[in-house]
Amino acid sequence: MSPLHQAALSAVQAGFESRFNHAPAGIWSAPGRVNLIGEHTDYNGGFVLPFAIDRRTVVALSTRTDRTVRVASSFGGEAVEMSLDELFPENFAGWSAYPLGVAWALGQFGADLTAMPGFEAYIDSDVPIGAGLSSSAAIESAVALALNDVWGLGLDRATLAKVGQLAENRAVGAPTGIMDQSASLLGQADSAVFLDCRSLEAEVIELGFDPAGLELLIIDTKVSHDHATGGYAARRTSCETGARLLGVPSLREVHVDDLPRAADVLDDETFRRVRHIVTENQRVLDTVRALRVLGPGTIGPLLDASHLSMRDDFEISVPQLDLAVTTARGAGAIGARMTGGGFGGSAIALVPRDLIPAVAVAVQAAFALDGYATPDTFVVRAAGGAAREA
Repeated sequence: MSPLHQAALSAVQAGFESRFNHAPAGIWSAPGRVNLIGEHTDYNGGFVLPFAIDRRTVVALSTRTDRTVRVASSFGGEAVEMSLDELFPENFAGWSAYPLGVAWALGQFGADLTAMPGFEAYIDSDVPIGAGLSSSAAIESAVALALNDVWGLGLDRATLAKVGQLAENRAVGAPTGIMDQSASLLGQADSAVFLDCRSLEAEVIELGFDPAGLELLIIDTKVSHDHATGGYAARRTSCETGARLLGVPSLREVHVDDLPRAADVLDDETFRRVRHIVTENQRVLDTVRALRVLGPGTIGPLLDASHLSMRDDFEISVPQLDLAVTTARGAGAIGARMTGGGFGGSAIALVPRDLIPAVAVAVQAAFALDGYATPDTFVVRAAGGAAREA
């Protein structure tokens, strides 16, 4: 265990003891994720290729002898308290909607909440909030794993991913797919999760970044996004409209060869939304094939093409993301793209290890020149998924 990881566990235990005046029954953690490629394809039944990162949310938790639930965090101010009998989405607000939403969602997957004890939980995290690295799924996955253990539910990780997605959709109000929770729960070190979001079949794909001398640089633009607001939902609605007008259950059934017909059937905006999903699905498949056969040094053009599609067809980029991508490419990255739901957050750049400092400096200089807030730049590595720590 690294000193940094041990410090995080000590901090969350101290936070729990300070708030609740006793030691927790256990400590669980779950990582954020970065999506290497496959954006907005998940809720269209398509393909994604995320990986869990070495930034984690940690939760200390204990059951109670009554039916009271109390949740607190290092970032949320006072503890939020309610009874399990009040655990409904309309009663949730703010950050506590994530852990409380998970407890409620477990009840939709077979947990008899009328028979469960209450609990106390304290949450800490080093996953940046609003950066497109899925801090929300990290909370949901850590809490889901903890409650699955202490309530003795016996749910598998694929089901816990569905629990987290339901909490995100209904308790938080963000119409996201299942990718984020799947990556957080199923991730493995040095590998990505190739997920078919229609069948929910998942396959671990070795990335091979380290032997190739490559690192994945995160460029957090500091432009915060919120999936519960209109842009994300509007894109999802456009995709559903496109599928309906094309006479298919989802855009998963539309292939690149079908795009000429789609152009005749759809208005220009809906067509461009559909074209992004269709071509992005193909890019995920091409990336998996390249990683298996040719190595990670060959995927740069696919990352670049993904960004252009999100910028021009799906229209979810912002000037800071575009600047991060073009600057990173100009400074030596072999490929770069925005990652996450869009409208802010982070870009990723696949960079030769010895060029990381130069790319980071170039991006920060470009942001300063254009008058933007200084971005955070840091390397992430593929890490293991959610786990009990203590």
